[in-house]
Amino acid sequence: MKKLLLSLFVLILLATCSSPKTESIQENLAGLWSLKAMDIQDSIGVWHQWNGGMQGYLLYDGLGHGALHLLTKDYEDFDISFNNFDESAPLEALRHLNNSYVYIANYRVLTDEGIVEHERISHSNPGDWGKIVKRKFSFNGDTLILQPVEDENAALRLKWLKEK
Repeated sequence: MKKLLLSLFVLILLATCSSPKTESIQENLAGLWSLKAMDIQDSIGVWHQWNGGMQGYLLYDGLGHGALHLLTKDYEDFDISFNNFDESAPLEALRHLNNSYVYIANYRVLTDEGIVEHERISHSNPGDWGKIVKRKFSFNGDTLILQPVEDENAALRLKWLKEK
């Protein structure tokens, strides 16, 4: 009986010890982040600005829901005006829309792996709906650093600054 009680006590202690770490990571992730830099690493390990410079926002609500919007630098300075959901938009406008990348996701933190997993529930590219992607994460002060785990994007690094 003493062994059973001791085992139960140890299990409870372990459960309560691991919980605050996950909670503090969730608290650190929660909020609005603006893209500070999006870089790509070349074959010799040097980081370079990706795609001429990017901007965007990342939002984690602290409850397991998130949103991401990436767009090219100066995206908003496009000169052609067009209506949303209008099939008669000029081809140049439709091409410009390709420079905007948006998705909504459910997320979960894989604490032991240092990974945040995004399960995309909607996406600007219909082919990416429902996909699960993983991002290594780390914090440096008020900066969140995300690096894709998937081979096709593994050379990218995104630095996000927490909005106040």
